[in-house]
Amino acid sequence: MSNEKPKKSLLSLWVLIALCAAPVVVSYVAYYFWWPSGHVNYGELIEPRPLPEATLALADGAPFPWRRLKGKWVLAIVDSGGCDAYCQRKLLYLRQVRLAQGKEMDRVERAWLITDNANPAAPTVAEYQGTWLIRAAGSEFLRLFPAQRAPADHIYVIDPLGNLMMRFPRDADPRKMVKDIARLLRTSRIG
Repeated sequence: MSNEKPKKSLLSLWVLIALCAAPVVVSYVAYYFWWPSGHVNYGELIEPRPLPEATLALADGAPFPWRRLKGKWVLAIVDSGGCDAYCQRKLLYLRQVRLAQGKEMDRVERAWLITDNANPAAPTVAEYQGTWLIRAAGSEFLRLFPAQRAPADHIYVIDPLGNLMMRFPRDADPRKMVKDIARLLRTSRIG
């Protein structure tokens, strides 16, 4: 009988040591041998580019200092004032992605950088009320928006510090955009 007590207590000790060591061993194995597949963001992260303190103009001709959008997350498109069907779809995505943020939507602004002298149609302006219609034709400002083909192919994200930092692909999936923006708003303390 006296031999069983030390064996039970020794077995209990080894079980306790194994339970304590297991999380450490698993964490080392996960860190050194398990690599997550890919990234979690849908949009393409681009090297942050600070946008200059440019003074542009609104579609109605009023001066618009870009710094007015600092402190907010900005979803931006670069497109013609004529706004074809693809442009209309991007404007719809801007509006819906912002609305999908619920109580956080006030942290997000929408901007349409107009690349020519065409005037946006009144029904388009009315339908996407709240979007900043900014004339940027001929501006150096537009050259800062990177694109594989054309800036009009993308929807861009600008952080509250004024850095262009992400772009979504042509024909982006708005559900995935909503998730990316929600993640940015959740992890960001600014804007």
